[in-house]
Amino acid sequence: VRYRIRRYTMAGKNKDASLNKRAFTSGFFFILAQLFARGLTFAVTPIYSRLLTKAQYGVVRTYESWLLIAYTIMSLCLWRSVDVAKKDFEDDYNGYVSSVHTLSYIAIAFFFGLCMIFKTQVQDFCQMDDLMFYTCFLYVFTYTSMLYVQRRDKQVLKYKFSTMATLLTIVPGTFLSIWLIYRGRVQGLIGQLVDRRVIGYYVPQIIGGAVVAIVIWTQGKKFINLKYWKYGLAFSLPLIPEALSIQIMNQSDKIMIQKMISKEAAGVFAIATTISFIIWILEDSVWNAWIPWLYAKIGEGAEKEVAKPWISVMHMFGILSWILVMLAPEEILILGGAKYKMAVWLIAPMVSGTLFRFYSYSYSALQNYYKRTQYVAAGTIGTMVLNVILNYVCILNFGYMAAAYTTAFSYIILLLVQGILEHKITGMVIVPLHKTVLIAIAYGAINLLSMNLYRVAWYYRYAVMILVVGAAAIALRKQMMAVLKMFKKK
Repeated sequence: VRYRIRRYTMAGKNKDASLNKRAFTSGFFFILAQLFARGLTFAVTPIYSRLLTKAQYGVVRTYESWLLIAYTIMSLCLWRSVDVAKKDFEDDYNGYVSSVHTLSYIAIAFFFGLCMIFKTQVQDFCQMDDLMFYTCFLYVFTYTSMLYVQRRDKQVLKYKFSTMATLLTIVPGTFLSIWLIYRGRVQGLIGQLVDRRVIGYYVPQIIGGAVVAIVIWTQGKKFINLKYWKYGLAFSLPLIPEALSIQIMNQSDKIMIQKMISKEAAGVFAIATTISFIIWILEDSVWNAWIPWLYAKIGEGAEKEVAKPWISVMHMFGILSWILVMLAPEEILILGGAKYKMAVWLIAPMVSGTLFRFYSYSYSALQNYYKRTQYVAAGTIGTMVLNVILNYVCILNFGYMAAAYTTAFSYIILLLVQGILEHKITGMVIVPLHKTVLIAIAYGAINLLSMNLYRVAWYYRYAVMILVVGAAAIALRKQMMAVLKMFKKK
């Protein structure tokens, strides 16, 4: 009997070890693929910013903003239900993904038909030509498929297909678009450079996304399942306003600057946004790897074990944001050159706003876990409305740079709202709100004050940065090693 118990115990431990290893491997490759795909976009920014004029670069980045808003609305955010459906439909998970994926395509087709009726008005409002208009819808269809497969594979602890699909669409698109733009400049076709970028960058992604869509349907073998549709809609529909609000907060500044100021100003603002995109990439990648562990702890009733490692992660990203602020003059020079030098004064508020957004995740996550998504949406919508109003008033009165500060302010409000809602709705608190707010304000103030160092010689900035980073590394070394060890175990 003892032998059987021992053998059963060892088998259980081996099974858990195998599961942990697969979870760590899939999480690692998920982060790696996201970092590479998004990092490549950042890496080629210096090429785009020099091949395109400031106005053209502003148009390209504003078009990207419209795409992000479009897929959020048109897909009905149903792909977000894939995370929670794994627990409820484990026996037919691929079938669930396949069926709800079909519903997203039906919704996108509906929006496409609606926009075709008002095609002239939509194109005028969004400042798109025919190529950009039709490419937008094809991209929304196929990018939605990519979102489904990424989230599905993350939940089933697989990584190879989604990683390869991501890389084999982003990499060819990036280099093809650069080649087409370069050839256009050589041939004197300056007026066609934006269209060449659209064709080169998005067509490979559209083709790859179409292949992924076929794979999803082939593996799931379900196109219509009303039970799955009802489940997906119940979870995701309340999230649309929240997801849309986040995208509007992230993208409305460039759109409003292009409409209210100029395409050139939108280009300068977009270059600065690229810097904040660095920390955004890392934050989202870490958060996507963090969520399974967080939800496991909530399921075990061990919420108290979350606060300490999460605060360490908050400090890590706070220091990273400060490093980006300290290096802003060099970053702008590399990314855009002298013609974008005014963007240096936008980095501190933009990076701080991104940091505040990341800090708010720990509060909205608990509401999402308990499917109280309507409350997450309510807080985010209110903050978005505030942000748009502040953007309009402040851009009108203080110029386009004010948009960076209004967005940062809006994100700190979002942090407060989500923190208050978490406690009121669930009766639990993962991280005390006062601690999070103090950390956020501290790093925000440090980032803004550090802009004064742009006026001194570069070596003074570097000396301060090296001293502070060295001290922080020593102070936080044990905490960060504990976080990394925790990730590896879970």
